[in-house]
Amino acid sequence: MNTSQHITWHESEVKKEERQRRNDHKSVLIWFTGLSGSGKSTVSVVLEKALFQRQIHTYRLDGDNVRHGLNNNLGFSPEDRTENIRRIGEVGKLMVDAGLITVSAFISPYQADRDTVRSLLQKDEFIEVHTLCSLEECEARDPKGLYQKARSGEIAGFTGISAPYETPETPEIVIDTEKDSIEQSVNKIVNYLKLYQYI
Repeated sequence: MNTSQHITWHESEVKKEERQRRNDHKSVLIWFTGLSGSGKSTVSVVLEKALFQRQIHTYRLDGDNVRHGLNNNLGFSPEDRTENIRRIGEVGKLMVDAGLITVSAFISPYQADRDTVRSLLQKDEFIEVHTLCSLEECEARDPKGLYQKARSGEIAGFTGISAPYETPETPEIVIDTEKDSIEQSVNKIVNYLKLYQYI
């Protein structure tokens, strides 16, 4: 919440629609959500590259990367998770205004937090991608060794183990990373962007 009464939004003379026309594509926030190890970051990296190769103006926001800088003062309590997502939502909104197709990959375990980000944007500017993968498979992959640490008590409040993950209620896209390859998952998203004339 803004605590200052002495600030004013300063409008730009370059509108979002003008940026989109110059870029020759719409701008949108593609929001990957899912358990740790579900493949969010892996698929988002390949998607960003695929879009870039199509001459799309794009940028990727990743959970760990953002916590190295912008959100390095936040932990993993429910309150800090909410603030983490709120800040990313605001950054994503700015990037959409800049005319970019922004790819974001965050566990974002709470439906209310994801809905808050959606509410910051226009109706067609937020695409929720549920990266579906069972807890068992995510644990088996455990690319960062986090599940093992969570099971041993080294990490408290770990999503899926000692903290909840709320499955998206109505995501625009579901990719099943247990069944589909990275390429199939990326193609599904690209085809969605084509179908709805984002690109």
